[in-house]
Amino acid sequence: MHHLKKAFRLSIPVLGAYWFLGITYGLLAANMGYGIWIPILMAAVIYSGSVEFLALTMLAGTFHPVGAAVMALTVGARHLFYGISMLAKYRGARWKKPFLIFWLTDETFAVNYNNQTSHTQQFLVSLLDYIYWISGGVMGYLLGSAMGDRLMSHLKGLDFVVTAMFVAIFMDDYIRAKDTRSGSRLGLAAAALCLSVFGPDKFVIPTMSFILIILYLKYRRTKA
Repeated sequence: MHHLKKAFRLSIPVLGAYWFLGITYGLLAANMGYGIWIPILMAAVIYSGSVEFLALTMLAGTFHPVGAAVMALTVGARHLFYGISMLAKYRGARWKKPFLIFWLTDETFAVNYNNQTSHTQQFLVSLLDYIYWISGGVMGYLLGSAMGDRLMSHLKGLDFVVTAMFVAIFMDDYIRAKDTRSGSRLGLAAAALCLSVFGPDKFVIPTMSFILIILYLKYRRTKA
């Protein structure tokens, strides 16, 4: 019970974000005419909010598997870096590790990486976040089915809630953790450079590749 209480307390910010976005996702799915099991299965199996929103649109038109795969890889490529960062944190998790890997989202990474937690608490945080996302989608779909287009005019810009949350997390970490400020500045500089070079639709992977190369070179230099 102690582990569950701490996990729930840590996951409360994610609860707000996931219910907002999950409800939006469910509303859109209902408005586009999908049966309830389609958005629920995508939420449970894909478990990547950005990809799920894209999937709703891609499935509504002519479906191109290769294009969809490339798009999903591009959008979800950042999770490769989350996984690398969590190697030490998840070492020794035993049977929990496959679940921790599958449930590793942006928000779950932020909570588990920035807090001193046991593997049990990491598992519970990940599980709770997973439940928040699916339950939000279900609530949104049921609400959308009941009220339809009357709610759609109020949803514009609602997906910005996660962006706002990450800005808040970044600023909090930048102010409190002085020893990681150089990494934060590197991330901002790399993002700004790649955004100007590659544009807003293609800058994510180059940015992360650039950061990874710089951090690796820095690591090799400190070990030399």
